[in-house]
Amino acid sequence: MTSPIDNTDTPRDPCNLVVLDMAGTTVADGGLVEQAFSAAAQHLGVRPGSDEHARQLAYVRATMGESKISVFRHLFGDEERAQYANTAFEEAYGELVDGGRVAPLPGAREAVERLAAEGRTVVLTTGFARTTQDAILAALGWQDLVPLTLCPADAGGRGRPYPDMVLAAFLRTGAVDDVRRIAVAGDTSYDMLSGVRSGAGIVAGVLTGAHDKEQLARHGATHVLGSVAELPDLIARAEA
Repeated sequence: MTSPIDNTDTPRDPCNLVVLDMAGTTVADGGLVEQAFSAAAQHLGVRPGSDEHARQLAYVRATMGESKISVFRHLFGDEERAQYANTAFEEAYGELVDGGRVAPLPGAREAVERLAAEGRTVVLTTGFARTTQDAILAALGWQDLVPLTLCPADAGGRGRPYPDMVLAAFLRTGAVDDVRRIAVAGDTSYDMLSGVRSGAGIVAGVLTGAHDKEQLARHGATHVLGSVAELPDLIARAEA
């Protein structure tokens, strides 16, 4: 189901650093972000089913992949309310994760293991806080799957659509000497923007999460894949 999009040339040098998003890309969470957001919004008096709730939920959907505290700053204005909403969100999401509501997307673990076996360094990134990221990794038994995991706080706090987490992976791993030898994959427009702004040679959108092919392509995807399971073959073709 690979659909090449000629937004940029893909590299022929080895892509030995692969930066992958989690929820929607390697991890299926069944819409837990929206459920946790609704719980957080209720703490701030936003009633489910209200026009305000619908407006805010539309913004959450449009900004999937962005640092969650940034989303709450936009929605609730002042820092105190944003921090309160973010804490409520993380608690609600964590409870859902603890309840067994996350699972690996089909072929995701196998793709990561194949990439590692080929000598590539794989890094997992998220827009969630570290506590939530760690809870997801623990629920999946992925604590030792990759050598590095990053959340926005690990890369200066801005998160996506900024390129900071991709560039932090580049700097911390030392896996490649050129950003064009990075492959980025994610399911949201913000993942694509982050990859493009980092200078990554491959910016692959996947259709297992929040955004569709048109949205991913419009925000810079060099390729759109059915799932992350197709990524190892894409990288191999790009190097041939």
